[in-house]
Amino acid sequence: MFLANHQRFIAPATPRACIALAESQGPLLGKSVVVIGRGRTVGKPLANLLVNAGATVTVCHSATPDIPKFSRAADIVFVATGRPRFFGRDYFSQGQLVIDAGVGFIDGKLAGDVDAAALEDLDIRLTPVPGGVGPLTSILILENLLLLIEHAERGRGG
Repeated sequence: MFLANHQRFIAPATPRACIALAESQGPLLGKSVVVIGRGRTVGKPLANLLVNAGATVTVCHSATPDIPKFSRAADIVFVATGRPRFFGRDYFSQGQLVIDAGVGFIDGKLAGDVDAAALEDLDIRLTPVPGGVGPLTSILILENLLLLIEHAERGRGG
């Protein structure tokens, strides 16, 4: 559970998974971070969690002019728009960590928002889709459920 404004809440699983994957590569404190996507299930809660972790956060979305200007300058880029393989080489630069939380389908196959094939010659660390954020999200959904059960049991005096 996380604390916010002196209230206890359970952070959504997908943003937690994104944070955990990024933190597995190093601390977020002081990092320049771009979140592409402002959805209520991933983008917005992710941006809040990143701020709480001490990152400097820029949120880009469909109305942001020149998103690559922001994303190329970041240490870490989180992408969560649901636009399969939309984000190619123009959006990223050498040495970045890119967390792809996007989910979409191309020809019936699961695909992330990032066009991984277009980035093959860049020195970046990119989470795969499938196999990156998704499996960790599944685990964290179960963890959140257990936390809620524990909270309910304490509330009943059990």
